[in-house]
Amino acid sequence: MRIREALRSASGNDWTEDLVNLGAPGAMSDAGDLVLPDDAGARSLIEAGVSSVLARGHRVIALGGDHSVTYPVMRAVHQVFPRPTILHIDAHADLYDEFEGDRYSHACPFARIMEEGLASRLVQVGIRTLSAHQQQQAARFGVEIIDMRAWTAGMRPLIDGPVYVSMDMDGLDPAFAPGVSHWEPGGLSVREVLGLISSLQGPIVGADVVEFNPARDRTGLTAMVAAKIVKELAGAMLRPGRPAR
Repeated sequence: MRIREALRSASGNDWTEDLVNLGAPGAMSDAGDLVLPDDAGARSLIEAGVSSVLARGHRVIALGGDHSVTYPVMRAVHQVFPRPTILHIDAHADLYDEFEGDRYSHACPFARIMEEGLASRLVQVGIRTLSAHQQQQAARFGVEIIDMRAWTAGMRPLIDGPVYVSMDMDGLDPAFAPGVSHWEPGGLSVREVLGLISSLQGPIVGADVVEFNPARDRTGLTAMVAAKIVKELAGAMLRPGRPAR
């Protein structure tokens, strides 16, 4: 996977900006890939795969794939860390009740998550494609949305307690991350996302970094940005004083 290659790139090292050494024994390991069918059976396999990692006492950062993966990942996380806050960074709210006839589409995961009570709060940052239906869904589920206009005006999330971070790479402006399937100009900078991760005070109980499309990442820039975000998420998970429970 390109994100793994970027993590191992000779242009960087194992240290995060907070001076956490991810190369230290036991700091971060690679659980490998899940082999998934191209049908609904993938969801149960994702949930089982994440559950097996959590059962060994680890926390998970899931990589790649479209945003539909967050729903089965959260079903597994919820069994160990019940109802955390979700910090969702994205251009899109992904709150459709169904999209193109599919209730489990990449445009629907947070509707399913909130319906099942897998999170206590859903805080969305970077949104800039909201529709009337998704506004209704946000009101239905009590979603807290900081769209890009509010972010630019200085609004920031206040999050205490356990948090799960779901990072859609198109939450970033395409200038920083062109290797995504859905370009949406006017987004966050890399530094703004890293600052948001660093600002989280509670324990990060899990995360995903999704919607990277290597076919559109001609220079490898987006893979490097994704790897940087993975590093800082892992470092934030390991910072002293942040127990998982």
